[in-house]
Amino acid sequence: MDPKQVTKQMIEFNKTAFDNSFNAMAALQEQTERMINMFIDQSPWLPEDGRKVIRDWSRAFKKGREDFKKSVDESYKKVDALFAGIEKGKSK
Repeated sequence: MDPKQVTKQMIEFNKTAFDNSFNAMAALQEQTERMINMFIDQSPWLPEDGRKVIRDWSRAFKKGREDFKKSVDESYKKVDALFAGIEKGKSK
């Protein structure tokens, strides 16, 4: 078997594993966010400034997660483009 093909399959496997793990982590974080929001809504003793801080923190966390996913996806696209270039060079 061609080493380039094996490497490409390994990278595809790693991308699939990353996507599945990331989606599981995102689902867990979203569930936690819903629980925190429910807690905030049911806590009249919590000052409005405290609620705002928690919600801002939650938005920042979600944005960081989305930025990380975008960065990883772009990196995988670059690797795919690299392999496409190798395949083109091989066929010539």
